[in-house]
Amino acid sequence: MDPETLKPRSRGLWGHLLQGWVVWVLALGAAWTLPGRAILGREGRDVGVSALPLGLGIVAPSLVSMVALALVAPLLAWAMGSRLARHRGLALWEAPPGFFWAGLLLAIWPASAGPPGRLALVLVFLIAALPSELRWLCQAMPREEPFPAVWGRRAVRCCRSRTLRRLAPRWLAVRLPLWLTATVVLERILAVPALGSDWMARLAARDRIGLACWILALALLWTLMVRAEGLSSQEGP
Repeated sequence: MDPETLKPRSRGLWGHLLQGWVVWVLALGAAWTLPGRAILGREGRDVGVSALPLGLGIVAPSLVSMVALALVAPLLAWAMGSRLARHRGLALWEAPPGFFWAGLLLAIWPASAGPPGRLALVLVFLIAALPSELRWLCQAMPREEPFPAVWGRRAVRCCRSRTLRRLAPRWLAVRLPLWLTATVVLERILAVPALGSDWMARLAARDRIGLACWILALALLWTLMVRAEGLSSQEGP
């Protein structure tokens, strides 16, 4: 691709990043000016908020869930194609709320096995999150009839691969930060602490430093995903 044509795209990317960081800085300022405690720890216990230390036991379930979703959803979208967005089975799978699957797991979980662990949280998260993410990806993919379907399965797979290579960074930038904290209901039902519980505990204790770190981490993740999207859009066909 001509380097001269990349300059407007590069300027547009940096303008998009600048606009986004204005929003993140405003969110950071709002978190820092919250009334209340500055550190979640001994002060948090003084106000009646119990919070677990942020360690591997809390980060690991959310990290495994995000990685599994980021791998499984594009793979299924590549295998099924855009027609999956119009499939009635996907609509039936998407209809129940997330806590329905957590309650169903608790109902069939044998009492002799003890409480469900982190693996159960990852499984329920995938079951609850996959249908909406598959619909997001498949609706954004172009239709395959009549072209490239008439050219054969190999052409269809090549088209899907190129589409998802361009689409995946945008999907991750939009959806991944949402799912980092949206698992709090599943965590409460299954009694498995993860990042959603940490976020809620810091909100309840008005932990300004903890919330600021959260917002900075989300902003960095968003920046990386937007940058990856910009780089993929500058690649040649």
